[in-house]
Amino acid sequence: MKVCIIVSNFYPKISKMLIDGAVSKLKENKISNFQIIKVPGTFEIPVVVSNMINKYDAFIVLGCVIKGQTPHFHFLCSSVINALANLSIKYKKPIGNGILTCNNKKQAVVRANPK
Repeated sequence: MKVCIIVSNFYPKISKMLIDGAVSKLKENKISNFQIIKVPGTFEIPVVVSNMINKYDAFIVLGCVIKGQTPHFHFLCSSVINALANLSIKYKKPIGNGILTCNNKKQAVVRANPK
């Protein structure tokens, strides 16, 4: 099995914890054939999945979106999740969703902790 981990690096500390957790689970399940691709933000993840869809058997997407004071959070999260669901259904490929949607950075750090 060939797996692609695509991670938003908008919050590098949180992204590192998410990567550590995902890689740990892959190794625990004896999956060693994986590649990590970093993108600037969560919004870019579906485009990269779309471009790489035929090169991998499965995807793990990671990132973090922290709610601000505008509705941008809701639009961003909805569009990313819908795009990923549509890609998974259309191409019949599993896309594990590890994108955190948090109210604040403290909550994100707690949820990203691989332990």
